[in-house]
Amino acid sequence: MQFKGYAHTYGRDVDTDVIIPARYLNSSDSAELASHCMVDIDPDFTSRVKPGDIMVAGENFGCGSSREHAPIAIKYAGIDVVIAKSFARIFYRNAINTGLAILESPEAVDGISAGDTVSVNANSGIITNETTGAQYQAQAFPPFIRAIIEHGGLVERTIANLPD
Repeated sequence: MQFKGYAHTYGRDVDTDVIIPARYLNSSDSAELASHCMVDIDPDFTSRVKPGDIMVAGENFGCGSSREHAPIAIKYAGIDVVIAKSFARIFYRNAINTGLAILESPEAVDGISAGDTVSVNANSGIITNETTGAQYQAQAFPPFIRAIIEHGGLVERTIANLPD
């Protein structure tokens, strides 16, 4: 799996209430959730993000409540992968379950600025800041997680593997 896009950067402790505020949780429509992604921390995010872009953040990304709406909002807003120094454990699992690729790499986060072009080889874990030429190593996805993400989520992966 390969990703390439512009970096949107955020700090530490970005919680799920900021990713998708509770006032928008009355919808389960992915496009509707995406239209409000990051609105309280970055009101212009949805007008700037392009399909394939990459989100970069500090420690404890996705802390807060355990809502699956947060990774869904990020994914359907156009973000292909989130790179963070660390993730809240429930967000990490929800991201994988919904098919959002996420990688932990403190060095990459420190070396990527807003607007940089970033490429990610999720099979090898290599993150390249195309703007500066710097490369960073994250842990590659194990095959079973890669399969979930490639299918678009756990449900889709399970359906694809049901016997005929």
